[in-house]
Amino acid sequence: MKKIGILALQGDVREHFFAIENCEAIAIEVKRPSDLDGIDGLIIPGGESTTIVKLLRIFDLFEPLQKALQNGLPVYGSCAGMILLANKIIDGTSDQETLGVIDITVKRNAFGRQVDSFEQELLIPEIDVEPFNVIFIRAPWIEKMGADVKSLADLTTTNGLTHSVLARSKSVLVSSFHPELTGDLRVHRYFIDKIC
Repeated sequence: MKKIGILALQGDVREHFFAIENCEAIAIEVKRPSDLDGIDGLIIPGGESTTIVKLLRIFDLFEPLQKALQNGLPVYGSCAGMILLANKIIDGTSDQETLGVIDITVKRNAFGRQVDSFEQELLIPEIDVEPFNVIFIRAPWIEKMGADVKSLADLTTTNGLTHSVLARSKSVLVSSFHPELTGDLRVHRYFIDKIC
């Protein structure tokens, strides 16, 4: 049975924990460097990206986590997790750090503020032919992708612009939306079965 760590410093930790367990994997909270030992994959949940970075620094976890990811530890980042894994951020704070393990440029709060949060059906053909009901909360989108990054789902905004909201590069999966909030396990299963 695969062991999936969930970065448990801030954000939707409990929801991801339940999703992993419902996928018949072992969920483990990651709060210190030693928690990275022996896990098959890691989830970085939604939350507040600048707060998560500060907590990674406080718990001396930033460098060990970055090294594990650079060495190929499979990782899935949702919403704030996507921002943390990106190479570059648009509209970030001047001193904002990222783990920089996927070649994407992410725009923070791309869909608007908290009051602009929404649900929508989304097609993700790589995972299933049936549509997904997905939730966007102060969500980022991918502004630019490197050659080794594959978009798995795109969303066209009301002004007609299309951006990737789910992408993969090797052992890294990122999404703008929060699958842990819907009870739909298909994105988590995809991460566990195909990437870990």
